[in-house]
Amino acid sequence: MSFHLQGSLFDETGETDEIGLRPLDGMGRTPLGRGVWIDVLRSWLSGADALFEELAESVPWHAERRTMYEREVDVPRLLSFYGAGDPLPHPVLDRARTALSEHYAAELGEPFLTAGLCYYRDGRDSVAWHGDRIGRGRTEDTMVAIVSVGEPRALLLRPRPGPGARDGGASTVRKALGHGDLIVMGGSCQRTWEHAIPKTNRPVGPRISIQFRPQGVR
Repeated sequence: MSFHLQGSLFDETGETDEIGLRPLDGMGRTPLGRGVWIDVLRSWLSGADALFEELAESVPWHAERRTMYEREVDVPRLLSFYGAGDPLPHPVLDRARTALSEHYAAELGEPFLTAGLCYYRDGRDSVAWHGDRIGRGRTEDTMVAIVSVGEPRALLLRPRPGPGARDGGASTVRKALGHGDLIVMGGSCQRTWEHAIPKTNRPVGPRISIQFRPQGVR
């Protein structure tokens, strides 16, 4: 499986050909209200374009279908899931999961154990507004850490509709993530906010996201 990837200018300098992780120092936290926060670290993973190519070729991607409005439709992205104890498709992902578990140990109180991968092939692929509310994420504060490789795509976050939620586009947070960027969504984010990768008519290249979660959160 192959899709064209436009390499980042940063990686093309030759300083980041080797796939690895930078220190988690410099993580910037943004409180979003209602007990929600996000941490963002740009280019946490070096050699991100090389990792994209390896994952695109080696991961056992599969397509899913879902029932919507009484008919089956294709899920607009490719998927792969690695449960607790499953070998991850690249050693750097094991190191990333360990580094995140150690960094957030005091706040999270448990390690990240699973990894879900999504392959957004072009601007037609997307994920609708949702929170990771299957399992404990529906009732408990937790964290989801996402590493993005490939071309940047916009991740949108907004308060869930309902009592106390803010209205209007001004409440939506937009983060363009790709080329090794890291975002961690914490606090009550999965319960009280939701996030999405919208479709776009702009010409965009492919992106792979790796979502690390604690056990029992999907």
